[in-house]
Amino acid sequence: MPALFHIRAIDPNAEVEIDLVAQRMRATLIEVEVEGEDVGTALYTMDWLRDRVRWHHKNPAVTAAVLLATNDASQIVGHTIVRQETGASGEPYGYVSTTYVDPAWRRRGIADALLVAGETWFHQHGLQDYATVTSSTNDKLIRLYRKHAYHVTAERRHDTMGTVMISLTKHVPNVDQTDAVGRGT
Repeated sequence: MPALFHIRAIDPNAEVEIDLVAQRMRATLIEVEVEGEDVGTALYTMDWLRDRVRWHHKNPAVTAAVLLATNDASQIVGHTIVRQETGASGEPYGYVSTTYVDPAWRRRGIADALLVAGETWFHQHGLQDYATVTSSTNDKLIRLYRKHAYHVTAERRHDTMGTVMISLTKHVPNVDQTDAVGRGT
């Protein structure tokens, strides 16, 4: 059966794509990160969210990608934003900033595919530690990450919202592919 969706990078010059990702970043805030639409829309303006999407691919100081899931009709049905961050110890790690799948397209493996694509991007950038932060009530996302071997490693209250946020992390050992091939594994 052919795929019903594809993963690709955002077109950094397509304002319609930037705007849609920004709208869906806001939808994520409203849906799972905060208590209702009033707080979710007050946290960030749409201009700030659009600028944040652009920041991920136009800022030379940032190593990041905005990945889109598109259906066979080329409609954007989901996205994830990944970037390289630096931890407290100075070590780089991969951070999933946001993930969203259009409600009509959920339960079809798109979130899984976006997470795997993000992890592939991390691996291609030499990162071994991956993380995301979400509301402790975001059961669907927590289940998704646990399915992919992430573990809850921290919990704190959000400074602005007061929501309990959790960190989900994963360590992937660096496997030298030439060694694995040489051993016949």
